[in-house]
Amino acid sequence: MCGIIGYVGHRSAPPILLEGLRRLEYRGYDSAGIAVLAGESLDTRKRKGKIDEGLSPLLDQRPIGRNCGIGHTRWATHGPPSDENSHPHLDQSGQIAVVHNGVIENYDRLKEHYVKAGHLFHSATDTEVLAHLIGDHLKRLEKVPPGIHPLAAAVSSALREVIGTYGLAVVCSAYPGVIIGARRGSPLLIGVGETENYLASDAAAVVAHTRQVVYLNDYDVATITADDFSVINLGTETAKVQVTRLEFDADAAERGPYPHFMLKEIFEQPQTVRNALRGRTDLEEATARFGGLNMSTAELRAVDRIVIGACGTSWHAGLVGEYLIEEFAHLPAEVEYASEFRYRNAPLDKHTLLLVITQSGETADTLAGLREARRRGHKALAICNVVGSTIAREADGGIYLHAGPEIGVASTKAFTSQVSVLTLFALLMGRIRMLSSPKGGQLLRALEAIPEQIARILEQNERIRQIALKYANAEDFFFIGRQYNFPVALEGCASQFFAECE
Repeated sequence: MCGIIGYVGHRSAPPILLEGLRRLEYRGYDSAGIAVLAGESLDTRKRKGKIDEGLSPLLDQRPIGRNCGIGHTRWATHGPPSDENSHPHLDQSGQIAVVHNGVIENYDRLKEHYVKAGHLFHSATDTEVLAHLIGDHLKRLEKVPPGIHPLAAAVSSALREVIGTYGLAVVCSAYPGVIIGARRGSPLLIGVGETENYLASDAAAVVAHTRQVVYLNDYDVATITADDFSVINLGTETAKVQVTRLEFDADAAERGPYPHFMLKEIFEQPQTVRNALRGRTDLEEATARFGGLNMSTAELRAVDRIVIGACGTSWHAGLVGEYLIEEFAHLPAEVEYASEFRYRNAPLDKHTLLLVITQSGETADTLAGLREARRRGHKALAICNVVGSTIAREADGGIYLHAGPEIGVASTKAFTSQVSVLTLFALLMGRIRMLSSPKGGQLLRALEAIPEQIARILEQNERIRQIALKYANAEDFFFIGRQYNFPVALEGCASQFFAECE
């Protein structure tokens, strides 16, 4: 749930870093901090607590300038919430600052080595160990491969000793105007601007400044300056770089007139369901059309079993999909928790299709399940919301939701969009197998009526609010449903829990 933002360009970095961190607040955090390069010195500010209560007042009291820096919002893993455990963390020399999402699993062994070597540590985090590791490799760096920045070479060398996951940003006072980013198992992207560039863990942090982004792959190491960026990969030394245009703008990541994001996203559902259906319904043929499955009709007809892999809300949507596929296509379908599927030796027959569902396209367990199925030679399709995300790139084909950013903790529009797309997919599979044209047409007309039906329900917002207030203090709720309504009951239960947390 941590967040990363980095900026290098012609403007003052701290206001941009603070704005980016505020756009990441929805992810939840217990502390925040920034590190800014000021000439050949490194200036760090960090505080426990919310940005407007800790970090922002600190910056008002002790301003810092310059045009290159990194920022972070932390959700405590190693060590409790405190100023000392907040990111950024420095290396032994104090020249290198690191912010990091993920978990370094062998940090204790690395830390023990450096403690014996006389290094002093000021936190209980694995990230500070990573900073010391990078600093040590930079100090011992003898030969830099052609075309690779020395700091990128040091980061690459250090990461070869690391076991675990990371999305990280690194700056060094010896190299002003340079940010190094690296990713394994934790999302990271480059925001491409004009005479300025960005690094972020979430597109929402940079969309106010640019809609051109490059999503990094696992083991990518990026070197970012104001005028350029380059990417290498630890495994191959070359990297596939593709600039993607974000589908949403800055307004989509704002609350607008709504008191919170969850309510905003509830009211967006008529439009997001329309977006999920747009261009995909064929009333004349009574079927669905998808442009990105990358499977022929013959290949789809040959599928004799579908395994759906997902987590959380997407798993609940998958349960609805299981009913839909069985009813309309008469195909065996089963839903797996991706977190369990990835570790099991689940038997997959020759003509089994894996269908993964994810809002973010970065869910680690779902991605691992997709990779395992593809390793075994099976086709893997994805239902995903984020264009250019890792799962969207690695799947054999898929279907985008086009729901825009979902920022509220309790899923709303992503769930209804997923169910809409699953209904279309089940219709497609049914029509190429055994579903009649009249039944297919009836289903399509019912789907196309749903956005207006949702809108009419939302017109009763004040009445619904009064009912909610009536039961707001109830200590327990029971959600009961059968068949299609069983997964909906599960999602309702989960949504209430997360809404209370939010």
